[in-house]
Amino acid sequence: MQSVTPDGNEAAASPRTLPAERLDDLVAALRGRGYRVVAPVLREGAVSYGEIASASELPRGWTDRQEAGTYRLERDPRDLYFGFTLGAQSWKPYLFPPRLRLWTAERSQDGFEVSEEHQAPPQQAFLGVRPCDLAAIAVQDRVFLGGRHQDPDYRRRRERALLVAVTCCQAAATCFCTSMGHGPRAEAGFDLALTELRDKAGHRFLVEAGSTRGAEILAELPTRAAAPADQKRAERVAATTAAQITRRMPAGIAGVLRHSYTHPRWDEVAQRCLACTNCTLVCPTCFCTAVEDTTDLTGVANRDRRWDSCFTSEHSYIHGGSVHASTASRYRQWMTHKLSTWFDQFGTSGCVGCGRCIAWCPAAIDITEEAAAITAAQGDGTC
Repeated sequence: MQSVTPDGNEAAASPRTLPAERLDDLVAALRGRGYRVVAPVLREGAVSYGEIASASELPRGWTDRQEAGTYRLERDPRDLYFGFTLGAQSWKPYLFPPRLRLWTAERSQDGFEVSEEHQAPPQQAFLGVRPCDLAAIAVQDRVFLGGRHQDPDYRRRRERALLVAVTCCQAAATCFCTSMGHGPRAEAGFDLALTELRDKAGHRFLVEAGSTRGAEILAELPTRAAAPADQKRAERVAATTAAQITRRMPAGIAGVLRHSYTHPRWDEVAQRCLACTNCTLVCPTCFCTAVEDTTDLTGVANRDRRWDSCFTSEHSYIHGGSVHASTASRYRQWMTHKLSTWFDQFGTSGCVGCGRCIAWCPAAIDITEEAAAITAAQGDGTC
């Protein structure tokens, strides 16, 4: 199998197997190439991400249970390194920081001297990228790099990032990736992809290279050629996980939402929605920002870009008031943009089916449930 890298090179991607006890060799190989390895870790009762120095810091033996408004960790008898699904955090903060200094101005005798921020980001290897998050990174690539005007900071961070994907061996009840055009196993967009296997043949990883960089790293690891049985086993892992996914996004939702601006469901959901912005903060593709200027008494002024949310009244404020003054209007804007008008801007949906907005909504609002209700109402002619 051949895979085309972002620079157009083809990389051999013959699957190999790596013993689970040698996973630390992968971490060491990444660190040896100068990468800061960022991977899943346990933090404050959830799976989060942080820098690791060895595979022993991964949340081995833990899994999670998620539902609308619910998340909890449990011990996992399978004793897998990647037996969990998703925590609240995505990889977005590492490529699109919550706060970014744009420039600094300092007072001088002749006025002000403005210096732009061009700090080189670190080389980062993301270990444990789920396929939905891989799809989310591809979506943000279109947002920040796909047009005439590219985001220079995002471009620098993206160029210096290496992606190690992991096949999901368990689906959360909130997952609906299969109805968004992808599934539990990564097909493209990675440098390396791991599928964790544990059966009578032992505990091991099926490893695939998806880029020249990935193939070079794979060549350094103590692997052997994958047997056909290992490849079939990896396919079964993905198929079993996909079969666990019960939530669905209705087909044709983009067109449905274009004709549902006056649907009464927006007012119904607004009675529950707290406009807390949780959904946009945990979403791996949301990209709303605001610009913030600060000054101090020493004559220094800073301009920062920071995350914002379409659920805040200030986000759509123009002279005279907010365009989206009500919670119903803000929820409609978020959902309609995410699932419909995003296609007009970027040629794809803004949702990858990770389900974070469902699990981390304190009011347990389910985007698939809202989409289904609006779709059903259109079907019976009530909207």
